[in-house]
Amino acid sequence: MAPFLVVTTSKAQESKKHDPLAIVVNASSTLDGLSKSEVSRIFRSEQQFWPDNKRIILLIRAPISTTRSLVLEQIYSMNEQQFRKYWIQKMFKAEVASGPKVVYTSDMAIDLINVIPGAIAFVPFSEIKPGVKVLMIDGKLPSEDGYPW
Repeated sequence: MAPFLVVTTSKAQESKKHDPLAIVVNASSTLDGLSKSEVSRIFRSEQQFWPDNKRIILLIRAPISTTRSLVLEQIYSMNEQQFRKYWIQKMFKAEVASGPKVVYTSDMAIDLINVIPGAIAFVPFSEIKPGVKVLMIDGKLPSEDGYPW
């Protein structure tokens, strides 16, 4: 009888396997980082302008994206239906001019960030391209231990 090896992973190990989600902005941004709570306020449109008074433009991946699922879970603490309802209510109450802009690929998000100075998006760290600035979150970059996403 041949020996065999059973390999198991803990839930913590599995959660670290995914590509970290970098928060990216236009390279001209004066920001270097945000706190987790600032990210939450920005993506919930509780903060709609950058410190230099540029309007924040949210870029969110399309519903079929793994990136979107992670953002909804980890930033919004919502499922897809709750997310849609949240934005409909914000627009109905005139709390926002419009909801997030939908992007279909990381390249599309990066291209838009390159031409829209106030844009912000989550992009898998491995898909970062030149022309955008990766923000530190709570003083950490996506490549560092302790980065939240």
